[in-house]
Amino acid sequence: MRTVKQIITGQPTTDGAGVELTRIIGQPALPMLDPFLLLDVFRSDDPRDYIAGFPPHPHRGFETVTYLLAGKMRHQDNAGHEGVIESGDIQWMTAGKGIVHSEMPEQENGLLEGFQLWVNLPASHKMSEPVYQEISKEQIPVEVRDGNVKVRVIAGVTSLGTHGPVMQPLTEPLYLDVSMPDNGTFTESIPATHNAFIYLIEGGVALGKNHQESLKPRELAVLSQGNDVVISSTKAQTRFLLIAGKPLQEPVARGGPFVMNTDDEVRQAFADYRNNNF
Repeated sequence: MRTVKQIITGQPTTDGAGVELTRIIGQPALPMLDPFLLLDVFRSDDPRDYIAGFPPHPHRGFETVTYLLAGKMRHQDNAGHEGVIESGDIQWMTAGKGIVHSEMPEQENGLLEGFQLWVNLPASHKMSEPVYQEISKEQIPVEVRDGNVKVRVIAGVTSLGTHGPVMQPLTEPLYLDVSMPDNGTFTESIPATHNAFIYLIEGGVALGKNHQESLKPRELAVLSQGNDVVISSTKAQTRFLLIAGKPLQEPVARGGPFVMNTDDEVRQAFADYRNNNF
């Protein structure tokens, strides 16, 4: 049984052109959780916190995963790809050898809420061609379990056999959005080799041996190794993300928007970007 190894509180920060967000993974308390490099959470109904968005910026060597709970975000890149991510949608972008893109709020008022997760790529695929998996809300299956526990299956396969639409065999991710009423119980199998975490969006949960570990909203629990996790809700309208992935166990060299295996590769990425070779 997986238990709580570490509880992380996010660090307020800004990114892009001044977007207010909370960094959960990618800060001093949790620099990374292989293969996950970063997890940013944004939530505000004040346009001043998000309206400036994320103007054009480059990426190389990893994947960005954008999941919106509320609002709209317009995405454009230097290859001519464009689209709008809406509430309930997910965009799984493999930057590969390089892409320059922008992510701008497609709204001037109202609530904007969601997540951006960075997932590392192995050395053998860091210079692959960029590719998108863009999944609308309607394409994400919802698994309803006993006790009115609802599971949105974004990536991976649940223990009941529901397949998420996102496919990534390199890291075999499991990405679940779970909603539970009060006193609900959720049990899920996770490959023993995967690293995993829970992020509590709202409500309350208890887990671990005898359920002695509890989480507050906007906290992340890094899970210990094991085969299964059992989570109980302690409040009504509880919602959390359960995310797991296969660690790559490779050297990581980071330089802002580039994540490679060596410092020389990061310097090459900066040079390629300056020379318009993306």
